[in-house]
Amino acid sequence: MPKDSLSITDNRTGRTYELPIQDGAIRAADLRQIKAGADDFGLLSYDPAFMNTASCRSAITYIDGDRGILRYRGYPIDQLAEHSTFLETAYLLLHGELPSAQALDDWEYGVTHHTIIHENIKKFIDGFHYDAHPMGVFVSAVAGLSTFYPEAKRIEDETSRKNQIFRLIAKTPTLAAFAYRHRVGMPYAYPDNDLSYTGNFLNMMFKATEVKYAPHPVLERAIDVLFILHADHEQNCSTSAMRGVGSSHADPYSAMAAAAAALYGPLHGGANEQVLRMLREIGSLANIPAYIQRVKQGEVKLMGFGHRIYKNYDPRAKIIKLTADQVFDVTGKNPLIDIALELERIALQDDYFVSRKLYPNVDFYSGIIYEAMRFPVDMFPVLFAIGRTPGWLAQWQEMLLDKEQKIARPRQVYTGSPVRDYVPIEKRT
Repeated sequence: MPKDSLSITDNRTGRTYELPIQDGAIRAADLRQIKAGADDFGLLSYDPAFMNTASCRSAITYIDGDRGILRYRGYPIDQLAEHSTFLETAYLLLHGELPSAQALDDWEYGVTHHTIIHENIKKFIDGFHYDAHPMGVFVSAVAGLSTFYPEAKRIEDETSRKNQIFRLIAKTPTLAAFAYRHRVGMPYAYPDNDLSYTGNFLNMMFKATEVKYAPHPVLERAIDVLFILHADHEQNCSTSAMRGVGSSHADPYSAMAAAAAALYGPLHGGANEQVLRMLREIGSLANIPAYIQRVKQGEVKLMGFGHRIYKNYDPRAKIIKLTADQVFDVTGKNPLIDIALELERIALQDDYFVSRKLYPNVDFYSGIIYEAMRFPVDMFPVLFAIGRTPGWLAQWQEMLLDKEQKIARPRQVYTGSPVRDYVPIEKRT
């Protein structure tokens, strides 16, 4: 009779151990019983970059990379992108269910009426040099919010947690837009509570001399869709940072600043910028074959293709590709799109890429859309951070309520010197 267990024979001692299997996993702590001797610490699993280690149980996001599936709380990403709004999706991530009409109204009201930031935060942003990167300003400003809401340290208080969640989702677009306008030397545009979440963000970004900013509905909806696609993505680098810092029971502003700092890295939140640079380097359709050849020879990488998780077409990339057409009908076509489409067509037919399961990911088209909407390249990771905020907060909240979780503290395999005695400086060679 098959058993849900794993039998391990330690060839050092000849002893056999039986480890229970649950949800397709064994507990790493169960390996500790496997010892070569009485003084042995016990066996560890060694897994650089957590390639095959689960650090938590989560009910938020499901990904099947081999089949190209992404679901939030069980709902397929394509259905949410087609029918939902970003704020409704944020509610889903945080509460586990889609809201009723009244619950959604209350939720949207709560977010809308927390968008304003303290005037001293403006002064803080003003203290940055004129050419400071918006993401650096954003990370710092998010961390700075913790000093304005000291009650946020009461993480065990459900009411306090709810208030901070409202504030962070509401204020991130404000901080992002203010960081941008500081960068370009424009006066800050205050939130407009008459507008939608994404409409208000566009208002704070691009309002000029008009008395009342009216966002284009197609662009407003495009931002909504892009934010939905970025809202959560399982235990990625920045989410792991959110959980790791949060496990020390730091306030959510400090934990989210750490998550945003992780997203700041070019391997995470800066990938779509790398795609734009690649497309500009290619320059024209005629140069694509030569670039493909350079990729095959290992001279350059095909940016925006392949993913740590997805070994199929990234489901978010399919949705973004459709969104691009709608945006270009309003903004005019980004000339880089023709290069991108031809690059994709060739790559999907070339056995070199197909055999390596290198399919377009979410970053391949998102940067082209953002650029068409007049967002500068250095705002791309900030846009990513706004969309990811509810996912970070949902993961943080889930971690706090998980009784199995403790302060994060990975083990190591020590490879340094054995014990040795201190040598006085005059005797050192």
